Amino acid sequence: MTALARFAPAASLRRALIAVFAALTLASCGINSVPTAEEQVNAAWGNLQADYQRRADLIPNLVATVKGYAQQEKTVLITVTEARANATRVQLNASDLSDPAKVQAFNEAQSRLTQAIIPLQRLQEAYPDLKSNQNFLALQDQLEGTENRIEIARRDYNESVRQYNTLVRTFPTAIGAKVFYGAKPKVPFEAAAAAQTAPNVSFGNAS
Repeated sequence: MTALARFAPAASLRRALIAVFAALTLASCGINSVPTAEEQVNAAWGNLQADYQRRADLIPNLVATVKGYAQQEKTVLITVTEARANATRVQLNASDLSDPAKVQAFNEAQSRLTQAIIPLQRLQEAYPDLKSNQNFLALQDQLEGTENRIEIARRDYNESVRQYNTLVRTFPTAIGAKVFYGAKPKVPFEAAAAAQTAPNVSFGNAS
């Protein structure tokens, strides 16, 4: 057996070891984990966005139902309608989730809508006929269920963001995140300042 023939298996083994080492190095640098984590963030954001849209779709029907029983409460109805319009006007795409200013603007618009809905929901306390309206009650239940889904979806999104941000900020995955993807941390949703204070509710027809 020639020296060249004896060297061939060793060279093949060496190349195989180098390939394995390179694969392990890339894996440890987040070549797969970073995009996987980002997809999880995007999926969680899609779920949250769908719940926000569901809420926006419910509100016009609720406003129309209330108007038939408490049309004099124009301030409440106008405030909700305007808050919904503003919330749907502020758009946030998955590509914007690393932009703190855009996330904050979206979050604040949704929080203002959350606050505006509270007086609308409490109108049944001042108008007994409204409380007995089956359409209003059904819409109320759907809206309350959607609010609960939004809260859960926000928690799921924030957890996905936490996991993603951990990858892109810690060694060694931070290397791959920066070099291969130019990854930036995602922005979690935080409770807006207005959400900490319940609005004062006063109805003209309340006894």
